[in-house]
Amino acid sequence: MRHTVTDAIARRATNISLPEDVYKDAKELGINFSQTCERAIRQAVQVEKDRQWAIKYADFIQAYNDMIERDGLPLGQYRTF
Repeated sequence: MRHTVTDAIARRATNISLPEDVYKDAKELGINFSQTCERAIRQAVQVEKDRQWAIKYADFIQAYNDMIERDGLPLGQYRTF
């Protein structure tokens, strides 16, 4: 049996509603609903965290890019390529 990091994390039962055709197709193909939902939700959470991070630090990133445009790369004189 393969153990993953999530084995040690408490789990919470939840219900989801799916369109009938999606349910039937997934069931026929032997797709594990819990694993598939968890993977999709983890991905959606990461995408949202990345989006919020980009918004939070947009001013800093713009200021840094402006500095690079104005002054060049820090330690750029030591680049050998």
